[in-house]
Amino acid sequence: MYEVPMWLAGKPVAAQNNRSYSVRNPISGEIVTTAAAASVADARAAADAAATAFPVWSQKTPGERRAVLLKAADNLAALGEEAGRRVMAEMGGTGMWGGFNIHLAASMLREAAGMTTQIDGAIIPSDEAGMMAMGVRQPVGVVLGIAPWNAPIILGVRSVAMPLACGNAVVFKASEICPATHQLIAQALIEAGLPEGTLNMVTNAPEDAPDIVKALIEHPAVRRVNFTGSTRVGRIIAGLCADNLKPALLELGGKAPMVVLDDADVDAAVNAAAFGAYMNQGQICMSTERLIVTPGVADELVAKLADKVRTITAGKPEAGNTILGSVVNEAALERLNRLIDDAARKGADVLAGGRSDSVLMDATLLDHVTSSMQIYSEESFGPVLSILRAQDEEDAIRLANDSKYGLSAAVFSRDFNRAMAVAGRIDSGICHINSPTVQDQAQMPFGGVKDSGYGRFGSKAAIDEFTELRWITNQMSERHYPF
Repeated sequence: MYEVPMWLAGKPVAAQNNRSYSVRNPISGEIVTTAAAASVADARAAADAAATAFPVWSQKTPGERRAVLLKAADNLAALGEEAGRRVMAEMGGTGMWGGFNIHLAASMLREAAGMTTQIDGAIIPSDEAGMMAMGVRQPVGVVLGIAPWNAPIILGVRSVAMPLACGNAVVFKASEICPATHQLIAQALIEAGLPEGTLNMVTNAPEDAPDIVKALIEHPAVRRVNFTGSTRVGRIIAGLCADNLKPALLELGGKAPMVVLDDADVDAAVNAAAFGAYMNQGQICMSTERLIVTPGVADELVAKLADKVRTITAGKPEAGNTILGSVVNEAALERLNRLIDDAARKGADVLAGGRSDSVLMDATLLDHVTSSMQIYSEESFGPVLSILRAQDEEDAIRLANDSKYGLSAAVFSRDFNRAMAVAGRIDSGICHINSPTVQDQAQMPFGGVKDSGYGRFGSKAAIDEFTELRWITNQMSERHYPF
C-alpha cells in the first residue's frame, strides 16, 4: 500500500480535512494507493507556494539550476525498480515499461539541465540613434504541468523539467490513476535541492479534477499551462486558458498511421508495426493505430505480421515473463471490445486476438478495416492494430491524412527520396522513415497538429514555450524629442 501526500512548499502535507481517495490495481481490484484528495483551497495554496518560490529560483544562475536538475536525474535513475513496482501496482503495466520510463525521464532531466545555458536572446538593430535594443528571454512565473498515467514518469518529467530549467516555479498536477508513480518525480527533484515551493505536487480525487484544474488555471500566478492527455479534456483546458488569456501547450490524442510502400523491407516493417502498435498495450499517444499497406507488399506483410501478433499475449506483469500487461481499467476494456465488435460486424477480419473478458487483452490485429467502422477514426488507445489496404501510393497518403489527429506517423520504403516525398505530404507533427511511430528523444521537438494539439515539448523548442520574450532598450546617447 502506498500512502501519497501532496507536496507544498517543500513538505509532504495532507489534503484539507484529511480527505483522501483510493487507487485499485486494474487486475486484482485491490486497493494499492491511498492519496491526498486536494480541495480547491489546497490547489490555490500550491500555486501560492510556487509564486513565493519563483523569485528565489528565477534568480539562480544557470549553473545552479543545472546542478539541481543533474542531481535530480541521478536520483530518478536510481528508482528504476521502484518505478516498475508502482507501474505494475497502479496501472497493471510491465516492470520493463516502468524501467524504460525512468531511463528516458532521467535523460530528459539531463537535457533540460543542458538547456539552462541555451536561453539566449538577440541584439536587434534599432532605428533610433544611440539606442541598443535587445530581445531577452525571461522566465514567466508559475507553470502548471498536468500529466497523464500512460507513460507516467516520462510525461510527468516532461511537464516540469524544461519549465524548471527556464527558471520557473511549477505546480505539478499528478494523474488520479497513478499518484504513487508520479510521487517519484517530486521525490527526485525535491531531494535534489530545489528551493522550497519551487515544485509543488497536487493529487486529487477523479471527481474533483474539473474544479482543481479550473482553480489552478484561474490562479493569477499561473502564467503557462502544459497538458498531455485526451483531445476531449484538452479542448476544455484550451478553453479555460483562452478565457484567462494564458498560453497553453497541448499534446493530445493520436491515430498514428504507418505507411508501407511496395518497395519496403517487409520484415523491418513487420517488426516496427508490432512494436509501435503493442508497446505498453498500445496505450501511447504515438501508438501505431493504422497500418496502411500498398498492394505490392500487402499480402506478404499481413501474413507475417499476423504470425508475429499471435505470439504477443497478455499476462500478469508481476510474473515478469509477459510482453503485455493490463489495459488501464474496465472502461478501456469496454471501449476496445465495442470497437472490435463493430469492426467484425462490418466485415473486418480478426487475424489475431479479439475481444476480451479481462483487462488482460492479447494483441489484436484487424484486416480490411474501412471507413464504415468506428475504429477507422476513433482512437482505440489499446492493443489493437487496424490494417487499411490502399490502392496505390497516392491512396495511401490520402488514408494517412484521413484523420482528425496528427501526432506521429511513419513511412517504410527502400527509396529515401520517395519516402521523404511521402513524409512531406503527411499531416503530422512527427514522421519517421523506416522506424516505428513510437519513439521519443529528450532533445527532439515533440508535438502534433490538428486535434493532436499544438506547441512543442523538448529541448530548445520548449524554451519558447516556457519563457517570455521581452523587448528591452538602452538609450546610450542624448535623444531628440519633437517637443
